Amino acid sequence: MSLLGFSAGLPFLLVFSTLSAWLRDSGLALSTIGFFSWIGITYSIKVFWAPVVDRTPIFFLTGRLGKRRSWMLSAQFLIALGLAGMAMSDPQAHLQQIAIFALLVAFGSATQDITIDAYRIEAVDRLLQGAMAASYVFGYRVALLVAGAGAFYIAAAQTWQHAYFTMACLMGVGIITTLVIAEPDHPVSAAAGDLENELGRKLGLESNHHALTRFAAWFTGAVVSPFVEFFRRNGLLALVILLLIGTFRLSDITMGVMANPFYLDLGFSKIEIANVTKIFGFFMTILGAGLGGIFVLRYGIYKPLMVGAILVPVTNLFFVWLAMSDPDVVSLAVVISMDNLSGGFATSAFIAYLSSLTNTTYTATQYALFSSLMTLPAKIIGGFSGIVVEAAGYAYFFLYAGLLGAPALLLIIYLMRKSADDAD
Repeated sequence: MSLLGFSAGLPFLLVFSTLSAWLRDSGLALSTIGFFSWIGITYSIKVFWAPVVDRTPIFFLTGRLGKRRSWMLSAQFLIALGLAGMAMSDPQAHLQQIAIFALLVAFGSATQDITIDAYRIEAVDRLLQGAMAASYVFGYRVALLVAGAGAFYIAAAQTWQHAYFTMACLMGVGIITTLVIAEPDHPVSAAAGDLENELGRKLGLESNHHALTRFAAWFTGAVVSPFVEFFRRNGLLALVILLLIGTFRLSDITMGVMANPFYLDLGFSKIEIANVTKIFGFFMTILGAGLGGIFVLRYGIYKPLMVGAILVPVTNLFFVWLAMSDPDVVSLAVVISMDNLSGGFATSAFIAYLSSLTNTTYTATQYALFSSLMTLPAKIIGGFSGIVVEAAGYAYFFLYAGLLGAPALLLIIYLMRKSADDAD
């Protein structure tokens, strides 16, 4: 799980904050960099093709590797191809080409996320999901260290193109892992089967003599049923849950778009950024993730979720302080410590929460819905972050990003009270 977490985490920064640093280092305007972050919206709309990943075999591969591994392997090769294409491009001369290859990487990465999330939930019992989440976060954060600090080191020693080519080669970790792991079981609940039959009868899809009818039956089972099952299981509370998922990461994702440009504009070197924000920050994130996992085990999901929802926006105040202070490495280390500790804690709690919401019959599609919704609003808002910085400065931007975390906190309090009332 840690190796698959590494494969999932490697491409993320390469189309997000590391790409932002490369573009800024090449002299591009902050507004352009902000709009580039919209490439990440690909992660937020993966729910649209998750049903295909959940139900459709890949010719030649699925029969040999299984449903999850065949899609995983295909996505990993696509990511490697896209990163190699970015490595052969120059932002000043081939900006459109970089955008196209970055979009290819994001699409492959989002598809890989669909399959890895499904594998993580299906491979072990629900009681072990906390351990799987912790293992995944560890591997993911190691990859962020490599794609963050590693890319900065290589770029400082050689070029950004060399850095991206190295990252393309490192996708071999995921490819090898996919080839050696076992395909998990795909349990189908009787209730889910009854639901699909019920929907088929209501829509008149019992007969499968025509191609259009067969497609409609597939679409109903793969696309409609996962959403109907989720809303039927949770009732009107499903809307509140989805609203929480959509707002939980507004603060940290919006702030993250401008983080590396902020460090560079303060005058820190690429090596200093790599040492403090990536390497030192990595250990603080792992510490936070471990604490989050322990808190989930000890106190359940909602209390750690609320603590994470408080910590993440509050740490933005430290960025406000850094923006208004004379920059030095010690100050940067303090801010990164608080930010990564809170981020790791919140991530562990949130992954456990999302995993608890799925039905194993529709693992990939339902989790893709949750993870897509988790990032879509933040990605859209984050695209305007460069405009906010240019208009108001970094200090006001970080304050604004912190305030975006308030809705999630209120929703968690409501769900906690609702859960307590239902228990009574």
